Amino acid sequence: MSKHLVKLMLMSTVAMWMLTGCDNSIEATDKAATVTEQTDSKSADVSTAAPAEETAIDWTSIATEEKPAALANYDYPFALDSQNVRNYADYFKVDNTTAQHNLTVGMASNEALSKVLDQLSTSYTSHELTDDENIKLIIHTTADVDASRYDYVFAEDFAKGLVLPIEIRPDGVKNESNTDSHESM
Repeated sequence: MSKHLVKLMLMSTVAMWMLTGCDNSIEATDKAATVTEQTDSKSADVSTAAPAEETAIDWTSIATEEKPAALANYDYPFALDSQNVRNYADYFKVDNTTAQHNLTVGMASNEALSKVLDQLSTSYTSHELTDDENIKLIIHTTADVDASRYDYVFAEDFAKGLVLPIEIRPDGVKNESNTDSHESM
């Protein structure tokens, strides 16, 4: 029963992230129509066109003024012995301290993700959070974006001062669902 509850909690959290931070379908459709119109109106030969320049993420526009917090005495919103933390630890096979940290950072990750997505536009393909001892946000993009890394420091109260490493991977990977890797629940 508790495994089912954990699965439901994780799936609902992921669904909320997807709904609140990643729905670019209307914007992408509008931009695709604009690009199609522009392409139709030009008689340029695609084979002679210069390759598109790579775009770099402007990390300075994403940066907060917050300083990284000391983890040894950080006041997490989840108690170390809470059911949520124990369930996360059991499911992802990590200790409770890692689970407490990852659960908090994962719940707050939309703060950083939305700022990066604002710059990526149609170059965004998917994203994922790792669930191991070194949580990070991996954002998959099209090949026109430079690969890069950045340590984002949360500014909002829920995870204020915690650090989320972000990695941009221009590999075009489209993750429809991460449930395939967690079916053993």
